[in-house]
Amino acid sequence: MKFAMKTEIHTDDLCTIVRAMKSVDSDAQVEVDVGAQTVTVDSWLMPEEFLVAFNDEELEVSIAQW
Repeated sequence: MKFAMKTEIHTDDLCTIVRAMKSVDSDAQVEVDVGAQTVTVDSWLMPEEFLVAFNDEELEVSIAQW
């Protein structure tokens, strides 16, 4: 699944984003593309579950691809 960031992300945010996604699914594969402002998560869970983790970090996103 892919999330489009509404909040601008920087390289300093990478660890925070990965940690937030792993808090939902520790086995998830997470790829952050700062240039495209997207986060791709490979997980068996539903995208809505990850939206909570983004929200907890005060990052606004939308589901771009599921």
